[in-house]
Amino acid sequence: MAEDQRILAMQVKTNLQVLKRSNRPPQPGDVFAMKLPTGKYLFGTVLLADVPRDRAPMPGANLLYIYERQSDTRQPDYADLQPNRLLLAPLWTNRLAWTKGYFETVSNRALSRSDLVKQHCFYRAATEKFVDETGAVLERRSDPCGQWGLVSYRWIDDHVSDAVGIPRAPEE
Repeated sequence: MAEDQRILAMQVKTNLQVLKRSNRPPQPGDVFAMKLPTGKYLFGTVLLADVPRDRAPMPGANLLYIYERQSDTRQPDYADLQPNRLLLAPLWTNRLAWTKGYFETVSNRALSRSDLVKQHCFYRAATEKFVDETGAVLERRSDPCGQWGLVSYRWIDDHVSDAVGIPRAPEE
């Protein structure tokens, strides 16, 4: 098998389109774009980056928001990047979406309290408790509530696809 064919055979099928691969680690305040198969773009923000194990589900995890507003261009309207306009609950992931090119950082901006949900909430299945972004136990659930665990770019692809109403990419 030719090298190009071997590489293509190893690639995971996704709905998210490859934009630009980057080895630059995500930073808090990074705004990133992702491209849907419709040609539209979605945007997200990195809230916390490379978080140590004692305050994240996995060492090196990144806490993200992904917003519902779709755009024809790779540049976001920052007025749309509001915590009440999330497409998915806040989530934890690693750097693979950037290194594989599914997320492209388009800018960085200082985050303020108004950029954040009132209370971060994650369900920690191992303890059957709700926790905040540091892993501290909460008295009760608050919405939006995500999972206390690391999700892959493929999980993000599937859940973004569900949320925008397109069929999931086939699994190999």
